[in-house]
Amino acid sequence: MNTMTRLLVIACLVLPFTACKKEEAPKVEVAAPLSVPTTDDVTAWRAYVNDVATRNMDGVTNSPFVYFLPSDKAEGFGGLYERLLEKLEQDLGRGIMEGNMLVFASPAQEKTTEMVETAFKPVPPASMKGVKVVFVGTPILGERVRTAVEPAGVKYIFVEAK
Repeated sequence: MNTMTRLLVIACLVLPFTACKKEEAPKVEVAAPLSVPTTDDVTAWRAYVNDVATRNMDGVTNSPFVYFLPSDKAEGFGGLYERLLEKLEQDLGRGIMEGNMLVFASPAQEKTTEMVETAFKPVPPASMKGVKVVFVGTPILGERVRTAVEPAGVKYIFVEAK
């Protein structure tokens, strides 16, 4: 009986160590980031914006809100701008909850910056904590956007369009 007890004790001590053998996680290769399109091609821009959004999804629990304007040379640009501004104002007016992300990118960077500045003016301070705002543009425009969105309490991410 003494031998049997000893064998059971040894088995109880050895079993956890053999069960903890971890398998290595498969290595996942991360593709290189896409470059900012140098043309006004909407398809290339959408692929680029999708890539930027995907790379900044950590901590985001919902699908991102993407606000994309085509080139200001596009037919009907003025109407597209007005509709997108109205949509952004409505989204912000309803409130954006923690865990969401807003992405702004466009070949018409100046107009996108103007749209963000206009839409964020009425947003109450610190009302968007836990929300990410990603802006793709030049450093000067990025600072204008930062100034417009940070009072709302967002986590601001600037992606330089180079």
